[in-house]
Amino acid sequence: MDQPSHDYHIEIPGTTIFDGKMAMKGYALNKMCYAFNKAVNRDAFKADEEGFMKEYGLNEQQKQAIRDRNILAMIEAGGNIYYLAKLAGIFKLGVQDVGGLQTGRTTEEFQQHLLDQA
Repeated sequence: MDQPSHDYHIEIPGTTIFDGKMAMKGYALNKMCYAFNKAVNRDAFKADEEGFMKEYGLNEQQKQAIRDRNILAMIEAGGNIYYLAKLAGIFKLGVQDVGGLQTGRTTEEFQQHLLDQA
């Protein structure tokens, strides 16, 4: 029986592959975002972003991406989109906002793109 091929060199514009290396790179960021499952942690982050990021050991690249509210930079810094969704919610960004960012579209353009696919 043939083994499945795992070709991770496929390039999809706007997509960063989340593999084991990226998981290790983004561990602190993803751990922090997981903490946002609890309202008390979301409130603590809003009250003192810098202190909260320090508490979770984020590196400077991750901190700057958060300061800039740059979801794509967070992904490049090892963020997993499923964990980052909690942080995006704090920033009042929905899944379609992030989809637009990932594809180089405005939210409205991305929504239209989704409708066009139906």
